[in-house]
Amino acid sequence: MRIEKFEDIIAWQKSKELTLKVYELFNNNKDYGFKDQIQRASVSIMNNIAEGFERKSNKEFKQFLYIAKGSCGEVRSMIILALELKYIGKTEYEKILNLSLEISKIISGFIKTL
Repeated sequence: MRIEKFEDIIAWQKSKELTLKVYELFNNNKDYGFKDQIQRASVSIMNNIAEGFERKSNKEFKQFLYIAKGSCGEVRSMIILALELKYIGKTEYEKILNLSLEISKIISGFIKTL
């Protein structure tokens, strides 16, 4: 199947889902520095996938996918911190953690195919 637009990319769809969950989870969090950082990191995943795809060059797309993968790691790091700071419970932690791990694996597979 040929991907016509970035919205068709599973990694982008999943990262949008992750971003919406992050915004929902930390919506009322008063630690604005933390909230801003985790929201930016999650948005960075989906935006780098989109921007890389729109460049229409596999070499550039690959670079953007590596950046997206890095942001995915940042979200995981922040989510661990969120759990330890008791900003979120174990259930929310596991949902976000698993989704970010899944996105990371999909991006890795995508990089290999390019």
